[in-house]
Amino acid sequence: MSPKPKPAPDPAHLGPRLRLGVSRCLLGDEVRYDGQHKRDEFLVDVLGPYVEWVPVCPEVEIGLPIPRESLRLVGDPAAPRLVAPRSGVDWTAPMNDLSRRRARELASADLDGFVLKKNSPSCGLFRVKVYPDRGMPARGGCATKSSRSRP
Repeated sequence: MSPKPKPAPDPAHLGPRLRLGVSRCLLGDEVRYDGQHKRDEFLVDVLGPYVEWVPVCPEVEIGLPIPRESLRLVGDPAAPRLVAPRSGVDWTAPMNDLSRRRARELASADLDGFVLKKNSPSCGLFRVKVYPDRGMPARGGCATKSSRSRP
């Protein structure tokens, strides 16, 4: 068990807090496909007092329920599709629509940066598994790549 982090000093004297976008599950919100969270103690307890979080969960924002069927990136890693493998539902178009709209909103939110959930098919930035139509998945996908590569 790791040692408990020391309480953060009062950040009031440091001036304005950073404004960071963050994957909601990292803050402890139970928004993942399995109804769980991936609360990151460092982000919440240590960095949290210095940050104004702007939470985002693309899967919930496109209307998917909690819990829900898992999603995965499928096809060409340069332009992957977002698919629910059990049902075969392709969520690419709704996710691309949301991505374009949220990118505009977040661009005007004056963010200093973003903290994304590693390996997430909807939030992961690098080396997200992309499943071919047949065979084993390769790492190299980017959840945000599909929304950038399509008009």
